[in-house]
Amino acid sequence: MTENSDYEVEVDLGPIEETATDEVEIDLGVPEEEEAPVELSDLEEEVDEAAEEAEHDRDVALETAIEELRTELESKFGDWYVIHTYSGMENRVKQNVDARVVTLNMEDYIFETVVPTEDVVEVRNNGRKTVTRCVLPGYVLIRMDLTDDSWSVVRQTPSVTGFVGQGQQPVPLSIDEVLHMLTPSVVAKVNAAHAGAEASRKKKVEVVDLAVGDSVMVTDGPFAGVHATITELNANNQRLIALVEILGRETPVDLDFKQVEKVV
Repeated sequence: MTENSDYEVEVDLGPIEETATDEVEIDLGVPEEEEAPVELSDLEEEVDEAAEEAEHDRDVALETAIEELRTELESKFGDWYVIHTYSGMENRVKQNVDARVVTLNMEDYIFETVVPTEDVVEVRNNGRKTVTRCVLPGYVLIRMDLTDDSWSVVRQTPSVTGFVGQGQQPVPLSIDEVLHMLTPSVVAKVNAAHAGAEASRKKKVEVVDLAVGDSVMVTDGPFAGVHATITELNANNQRLIALVEILGRETPVDLDFKQVEKVV
């Protein structure tokens, strides 16, 4: 009987080659860093900076215009005087004087008449309107060589009541005084040229149909139907402070122009 033997069988699979492992780059689609979104505060800062720059440009233009006006005034021949007129007749007097100068051949003695003006924002019936009006109601500037004849031509012009001066003697103005009177018209021109620079806020604001001390009726709000007396006016914000009687005591309340009506 033959004894079975276990045999170990070796299988030659040939040489095993070492496999190189390549590095594989995997694109996960991560986006590149994007620019941060513009914040609202940044936009507001840019707007503020632009407004400040525009206002600075306006101020520089105004300063330049005033200096140019001073130079022009100093270079002109003759003295400046003030004519007194009836209020509301300033432009008519200017026209009359200019006409008489030509008719009476006084161009060598009377050179220029000016009605100083300014732009004012009037608040009337809760509405705002920009108007041009006289800086000095009842007065007209005139540049002239004062003689008996030139004085007579001006003095006898219709609606002229006299010269401003000491007694019957007209007193000439200084350049600074003339510059001060003409500056508002220069401001108006510069504002018009720089309308985008918030020039309107530089204009004078006046309330036409309401005044401190006026009696008003509150028409809206918790005090509707109550009489009040105006103590303060804020034309820019169109608000006022008025005294109303509450429990037997006068109490100041803050109201909008639209909340009151003047008691006639």
